[in-house]
Amino acid sequence: MSLAMPAVGAMGAVTANAAISPLHLFLQADIVVKGVMIGLLLASIWTWAMIIGFSFTLRKASKQSSAFEGDFWKAEDIDRFYEARGKAEFPAAKVMAAGVSEWRRSTAQKVIDRDGTRDRLHTAMNSTIASEVDRLSDRLNILATIGSVAPFVGLFGTVWGIMRAFTAIAAEQQSSLAVVAPGIAEALFATAIGLFAAIPAVIAYNRFSHGINRLETRLSRFADGFYSTLSRELEAQR
Repeated sequence: MSLAMPAVGAMGAVTANAAISPLHLFLQADIVVKGVMIGLLLASIWTWAMIIGFSFTLRKASKQSSAFEGDFWKAEDIDRFYEARGKAEFPAAKVMAAGVSEWRRSTAQKVIDRDGTRDRLHTAMNSTIASEVDRLSDRLNILATIGSVAPFVGLFGTVWGIMRAFTAIAAEQQSSLAVVAPGIAEALFATAIGLFAAIPAVIAYNRFSHGINRLETRLSRFADGFYSTLSRELEAQR
């Protein structure tokens, strides 16, 4: 007898672990809760794919813009630097390209309107900065949506699972733990998946928003410096 008892206990532990495993909870859930779980899992996969992809995109844009600015301020000839590197497809280069293009159009006239040229230069570079920020942050609203909606979707699965638990109580006419536990476990599992999708989305959204704001500030400083350079050059025009 003393040798058999541990084996029975071990089998009970294995059975209990199998009963509360995520796969078992998913398989024993009804179609509504399964739909909630699948939707939240897909949202979680989408979130992590966006986090990985956007991390590389933002890091690359920041690194390229930083290197470009450093080389730009070391350049002795702006026109030569623009012809060599001004047509690259990253934010700082596009800001410079906008300024140079507007400068060339405005100073090509016989009579130069200095005040108008300054206004157009400022507008052209600021518009480019806004366009680049919008382009980079285009899909961040998806992370914000997942972060705000996923907990409520999980809560819907929770409510539905608890409703099933109470329905089982009414059908069995008893309130034992064995009757109500499956529905409650499914409900809590749906909530857990909702949080699993929402928490990384919220954290990533906040971090990426901060990164984009830093990049925007850097581009604005670069545009201000370039604007000052062009403004001094404009004063020298006769």
